[in-house]
Amino acid sequence: MTPPLLDDAGALAAAEAVRAVLATGAAARDRDRVLPRAELDAVSDSGLLGITVPARFGGRPVSTRTVARVFATLARGDASVAQIPQSHLTFLDALRRTGTDLQQKRWFGEALAGRRFANAQSERGTPTVGIDHTSFAPQPDGSLRATGTKYYCTGALLAHWLVVRGVVGDHRAPDAQSRKVLAYLPVDTPGIDISDDWDGLGQRTTASGTVTLTDVVVPADAVIPYSAIFDDATTYGARAQLVHAAIDVGLARAAMDAARGAVASARPPVDAAVASADRDPLLLQQFGDLEITVRSAEALLVEAGEAIDRAEDARADDPGSIDPDAAAAASIAVAAVKVVATRAALETSSALFDAGGTRSAAASSGTDRLWRDARTHTLHDPSRWKVQHVGRYALTGAHPPRHGLV
Repeated sequence: MTPPLLDDAGALAAAEAVRAVLATGAAARDRDRVLPRAELDAVSDSGLLGITVPARFGGRPVSTRTVARVFATLARGDASVAQIPQSHLTFLDALRRTGTDLQQKRWFGEALAGRRFANAQSERGTPTVGIDHTSFAPQPDGSLRATGTKYYCTGALLAHWLVVRGVVGDHRAPDAQSRKVLAYLPVDTPGIDISDDWDGLGQRTTASGTVTLTDVVVPADAVIPYSAIFDDATTYGARAQLVHAAIDVGLARAAMDAARGAVASARPPVDAAVASADRDPLLLQQFGDLEITVRSAEALLVEAGEAIDRAEDARADDPGSIDPDAAAAASIAVAAVKVVATRAALETSSALFDAGGTRSAAASSGTDRLWRDARTHTLHDPSRWKVQHVGRYALTGAHPPRHGLV
């Protein structure tokens, strides 16, 4: 079945339909760490994996605000599954910016067909997460040989394509990190081994295995520039971070959904002197404040998506030359929602225990799942630094830093 082409309204409707699929059995998948094969197939079949493909390659790109709302909706169903396509869209965006016409035609076509792209980016043991030791050694025939180990490779176990980041030549060379590339490789390429070893306390079913590359043959036409994305002002990082913020917003809304069910079966404290827990005035105050926080995050999410669209001047088929001030404004808008979304996800998922009372501490209740997911996912990019960037921008107009950490 060929996935449908979706406009903005169609993408939102498809996300709602898929949300129901993801929500069904989410708790059981988390408990038993069952990979979401059927659920990801539903995402592929829905057409949502192609919503950013440029029109000249057969797509019908939706607005960035719609992309954000789509991911918040999916995360409301199951945040683990929602995290998997984040890398998919990010690497399609990289392709849009630095890929050749032939590369774009090939891999955008794969996305429109529902094929999934997963990441192989992060490494351990490097001075910072921005350093790559994975190397692509040039060969006499024009190909490259890739060697290295990547961790936290979200979606790799259930992907069709693996996108590997590394440096051309020796990673120890002084300018090595400025020669980063991305290689788009079939997951069954000889020399690629993907281990099912993710043991996170939350986001347990993101299919995030360790990827080991041993002398992997990489065709020259499978490689696109990566470092070049950041030579000038860009919305690449803002787009990638917006989707992470959307996942946290969806988690927060899911926690509010769960709180309604939890309080319905809870007993009120004696001091409240009310007939049911949902009439406890202090609990109502607590969740009133939380609802305001979640609504704030939802509004900021839309605002940030619109800021990215403005920066790109609505040219989805051509990233073009982005005005540095507009790009900075978009990044700050994303930073703001990232901070509020982090707070919303952590506070609402923690307050679930207050809504459910003592019985919510039982492992069998599953009350901890959303908190574990929120606690794990919000570690991806520390929001404390986002506050610093927003503060400097507000007081001095300083642009946030530009780097390749997405």
